[in-house]
Amino acid sequence: MRKVSVFNFLTLNGYYKGPVEDISWHRHEGEESRFSEESLRHGNILLFGRVTYEMMAAWWPGPDAISSMPVVAKGMNEAEKIVFSRTLQRAEWSNTRVVKGDLVEEVLQMKQAPGKDMTILGSGTIITQLADAGLIDEYQVMIDPVAIGEGTPMFHQLKHKLDLKLTDTKVFKSGVVLLSYKPM
Repeated sequence: MRKVSVFNFLTLNGYYKGPVEDISWHRHEGEESRFSEESLRHGNILLFGRVTYEMMAAWWPGPDAISSMPVVAKGMNEAEKIVFSRTLQRAEWSNTRVVKGDLVEEVLQMKQAPGKDMTILGSGTIITQLADAGLIDEYQVMIDPVAIGEGTPMFHQLKHKLDLKLTDTKVFKSGVVLLSYKPM
């Protein structure tokens, strides 16, 4: 069975994005960038909700992303991507397809079909729905040593308690900490 994982960065007070989709607080320096490069080499299919997809599609194909993080930009642009949206008519970013069906049913079918593992980036609404359905196999959270005044938590309006077991940790020189969890 294919696996679904989550990779997100969070503030110390639990937000994965600030007001107006702001993620400028995230530290993506040398070590963190190399971690992203290595993660993209796994070849997982990237899963997004519409809002995160539109933000990513506006950044990664552009000249600023390509010049500042060429390896990550190449990996993001070449990766197979799925955006879950009932409103998006078509996806312009390379190697992306739009899935309009029921999120839980679609991901359950994908998990049961042969193919690559999948990783959700950003997309808190999708994470919450799939966590409530028990369809996420691993959570990786990169915690930045910063707190912001307001934002959106990764598990906004979670309906069920989510018990997790810590499986791995990594501390970066910048003070960023990567925590990996699996559901219990």
